[in-house]
Amino acid sequence: MMSDNVNKKFITDEIDFIKDEINEVNSIMNIEIDDEDLDFDELLSEYGFSLDQLEKDMENYSPKLGLGYTKLHVDAFDPKYNYETDSGFDLHSTEEIIIPKFGRSLVPTGLSFDIKDGYEIQVRSKSGLALKQGLMVLNSPGTVDNGYTGEVKVIVFNTTNDPVTIPKGMKIAQAVLCPVVNGKWVDLINKDSIENKDRGDNGFGSTGI
Repeated sequence: MMSDNVNKKFITDEIDFIKDEINEVNSIMNIEIDDEDLDFDELLSEYGFSLDQLEKDMENYSPKLGLGYTKLHVDAFDPKYNYETDSGFDLHSTEEIIIPKFGRSLVPTGLSFDIKDGYEIQVRSKSGLALKQGLMVLNSPGTVDNGYTGEVKVIVFNTTNDPVTIPKGMKIAQAVLCPVVNGKWVDLINKDSIENKDRGDNGFGSTGI
């Protein structure tokens, strides 16, 4: 949801735009209007506009980030979020694959993505799949850099004592679009020493259990 200040700016800009359009139409039609006598709400209504509806639209306006994708396989699934509140969308296998006990396989999804600069896709395990079938993304979260435009494939690990068959079309992982600072924006600086901070070199287990 946008801030009130941003909402007000959107509304003000939209109203100014509508006023300019109305004035242009009136000018073409040689209609003279005294601004002091102008009932703007009434004039908007005449031209099919509603100021109240405009304000509601601006208040509910939620800009979205585009994520382009290409289906590289005839059996690839279109990515989609099951719920608007979901962090990730499902990735499906385009092949039937048998993963041996305590084994791992590279599972194709048939999808490639056009990821905007400043973002990455993280490939994560699905909780239900891990709980019910013992399958998880081995390098979770796997990273799909914004510069990578090839097919996304998932390393799936079988944690069970038995082989597990992944049918074609099965959900194997979830993909989450995340902001990230990539190498383009980082200056790696070699220093003689690092300034000591409150944690210092306290490592594993230093904060308790």
